[in-house]
Amino acid sequence: MTNSKFTSEFFAGNRARLKDLFTGTAPIVLTANGLLQRGGDVTYPFSQDASFWYLTGLNEPDITLVMDRDKEYIIMPVRSAMSEVFDGKVTEDALSRRSGVDTILANKEGWERLNGRLKKVKHVATLAVSPAYVEHYGLYTNPARGVLVDRLKETNPDLKLLDLGPHLTRMRMIKQAPELVAIKAAIDITIAAFKEAARPARLSKYAYEYELEAAITGGFRKRGATGHAFAPVVAGGERAVTIHHLANDAALSADELIVVDIGAEVEHYAADITRTIGLKTVSRRQRAVHEAVQDIQQQAFGLLKPGILMKDYEQQIVQLMGEKLRELGLMKSITPKAVRYYYPHATSHFLGLNVHDVGDYDHPLEPGIVMTVEPGIYIPEEGIGVRIEDDVLITGSGIKILSNKLPRGLS
Repeated sequence: MTNSKFTSEFFAGNRARLKDLFTGTAPIVLTANGLLQRGGDVTYPFSQDASFWYLTGLNEPDITLVMDRDKEYIIMPVRSAMSEVFDGKVTEDALSRRSGVDTILANKEGWERLNGRLKKVKHVATLAVSPAYVEHYGLYTNPARGVLVDRLKETNPDLKLLDLGPHLTRMRMIKQAPELVAIKAAIDITIAAFKEAARPARLSKYAYEYELEAAITGGFRKRGATGHAFAPVVAGGERAVTIHHLANDAALSADELIVVDIGAEVEHYAADITRTIGLKTVSRRQRAVHEAVQDIQQQAFGLLKPGILMKDYEQQIVQLMGEKLRELGLMKSITPKAVRYYYPHATSHFLGLNVHDVGDYDHPLEPGIVMTVEPGIYIPEEGIGVRIEDDVLITGSGIKILSNKLPRGLS
C-alpha cells in the first residue's frame, strides 16, 4: 500500500537532520536489509531495515545509501535478468522520486566511487552490526549490516566505524506529523477489525483461536493495512499465561478468558493493542483479575507526562501491581521478585516503525513520543491471564490515548 503522506521531502528532511546531528565529516554509508531464506529458493516476505526506510522510503533489498559531505547517492544492487522477470524491475527514476536522492548509480559505478573515497578517509559512519544471534530473544539477525562492514573493510582495513545508532534512536523517538497519521491509521484499523471480529454474534461461533485470528487478519487487509505489524496473539485460558502465545491453534472454551494482542501495520508503522475478553461465562475471580489490571492501567495513564523517566515509572507500577496482587490473595508481602512472578514484563515500550521501537529508556519522556501502556496479571496455577494494552502519545501536559475508542471491558 502506498500513501501520499510520506513524501520525498519527509525522507530528505530526515537525512538532513541526521547530518546535522552527526556533525562529522566522515562519509555516512547505510544498507537496506537483505532477503532471508525460508526454504530452498523461497524467501520470507521482505522486511526493510526501519532506519534505512526512515531515511529513504525505499522498500527494496540490498540498496546502499551514501551521504558524503554535500553529495548523496544510492548504489543499486546487482540483479540478474531472471530476478527482474520474477520479482519485477526496479527503475532508477522510481527510487529517486520516492527517496529524493537525485543520483542513482549502478552497482559497479557506485562502489568505484565509494571505494575511491574510502581509501582517503579514516572514519565511516554507519549503523553498528548486531550480533549474528541474539541469545536473549533467541533470534538470528539480518546479516546485511555485517556484509556492508566487511565490504568497507576490504577497501580500507584501517577504517574506524562510527555508530549512527544513538542519533537515529533520538530522531525516531519523536514522531513527526506524517508518522502520527500513519500510527493513528494503524490503530483505527486495528480497532475496527477487532470490533467486527469480536461482535458477540460472531464471537460465539469461533471454535478455535485461529478462527478469531483469521477474522482479524481479513479485517486488517480489507481496510488497507499491509497486514499484521507482529505475529498476533489469540490465547484462551491457561495459554494466555504465555505472554507471546503464537500458535493460536487451540480449541476455545466458553469459560475461558481470551487475550487478543494485535496490531495492524500501515506504511511500516505499527499499532499494538491488547484486549482480554470472555466468550460466555465469566467467573467472579476472572472479573476481579480483569478489574485489577484495568485499575493499574488507569493509574499508569496518570503517571505519564513529559520529564518522567521510564525506570521510575516502571518501579511505581511494580509497587501498585504488588498492592493489587495482595488484594487478590496472591501474595502477603510485596517484593519486586514476587510481583514479577505474576507480572513478568514491562508496562510500556516505544511504538513506531517497529512494534518494539527504538528509544532511549534513560532519557526523560518528551512530547511526540508514542508508547504502549500494557499491564497484565498472569496466574499459572489458576489458568488465568489478563492483559490490557493501549497506545498513547506524550503531549505537553500528559498523554493522549490514541486507542481510546476500543472498550476495555470483558464483553
